[in-house]
Amino acid sequence: MTPAEEFEDLRPLLFAIAYRILGSVSEAEDAVQETWLRFDASPTRPSSVKAFLSAVVTRISIDVLRSARVRRERYVGQWLPEPLVSDPYQDPARSAELADSVSMAALLLLERLSPLERAVFVLREVFGFGFAEVASAVGRSEAACRQLAVRARRHMEAGRPRFEADRRAQEELTARFFDALREGDVDSLRELLAADVQMVGDSGGKAPQWSESVAGVEKVARLLAALAPSFATIGGVVEPHVVNGQPGAIFRDRDGKVVNTWALDILEGRIQTISTVINPDKLGHLGPVADAWAVVREATRARRQTE
Repeated sequence: MTPAEEFEDLRPLLFAIAYRILGSVSEAEDAVQETWLRFDASPTRPSSVKAFLSAVVTRISIDVLRSARVRRERYVGQWLPEPLVSDPYQDPARSAELADSVSMAALLLLERLSPLERAVFVLREVFGFGFAEVASAVGRSEAACRQLAVRARRHMEAGRPRFEADRRAQEELTARFFDALREGDVDSLRELLAADVQMVGDSGGKAPQWSESVAGVEKVARLLAALAPSFATIGGVVEPHVVNGQPGAIFRDRDGKVVNTWALDILEGRIQTISTVINPDKLGHLGPVADAWAVVREATRARRQTE
């Protein structure tokens, strides 16, 4: 196998590591590309290509995360991770950890960790790397990495998100939710939303946003019932899709361009959180991005004409 073939074989794993550290598809892709450039330029062949590449992508991601945190402190409004609609890395033995670790809730929890804690947690708890490999990747001793892992695990477990374990139940509730959404059925929406449901949005100040956060079943149900029918009237399409390992949807305008994404947190038969990303800078990897301002203006006119 050539070096290029070995790299391509490991690319899904490298992206998966980088995305969980960075919470950004575009930055993860850049980190993977930089990893290839360093691997290709290396004069020696490592004894373990997987260990070498994992260490390189981890170190690059830590450096990127440190600079990204400065930008996020200046971010306008609520920051959410870039939506991930397809995780290229599949490992049946760790499928539960992999799915949970890319949820919006888990990635927001990871934001509370230091870059080193985050990297150690991702390598050890999500991907099952041994402490010797983790230590090599982050440039710390095994003892230090064990301490970092304990601290990271403690923080994550304190706020660990809980999700509906039954995938079929998730799918059935999600289908009912989007049916009620399309019909603007307030009563049905109320039945599917938790009493303290939250709708959280990330526009980055670059797209229309109803509010940084809307909470409570009544407010969220009425907002949803007002938004969806007018969106459908102007040709908008709600495309159910797994987003960050959880049920969700991609919203597209009449031309198929991406307007925003939704990810749903479901527990005990109710939707707990709806996380929406409408910042156009975070949607480009999903395809051509719509002019959300124009979509909202047109939908608003359509709603007023029916009132």
